[in-house]
Amino acid sequence: MTKSDREIMEILEAHDLTRTFWSAAEPARCDPKTVQRYVYARDVGRNPFERAPRPKLIDPFLEKIEEWADQPKAKIRADLAHDRLPAMGFTGRARSTPRAVNVAKTVWWAGKRRTYRPWIPSLNLPE
Repeated sequence: MTKSDREIMEILEAHDLTRTFWSAAEPARCDPKTVQRYVYARDVGRNPFERAPRPKLIDPFLEKIEEWADQPKAKIRADLAHDRLPAMGFTGRARSTPRAVNVAKTVWWAGKRRTYRPWIPSLNLPE
């Protein structure tokens, strides 16, 4: 269960007052390990209100997927990409490949968007 912003602030304030995880857990109405997690996140410089991204099995292969998306103008299909990945050492499921291909395509298309200039009507009116 995730904590709300208000609960996280109460946890951090309780720790600042007591300086121990165990003593801060009681007024914050949570486990001392929860206090420890939020305090360490704050001390390391991470935002305690955001979750840290979890590593995925496909992370080492994202660069290759982005390369495939760049070659044929983002026309790579996820099922074909997944057929190529096990030969490179990918042991993940077929469900994670379409997500990675979708992100690679979205990034590629974001960099290739057509820019439109605003239409300015001419003011040469007939007299």
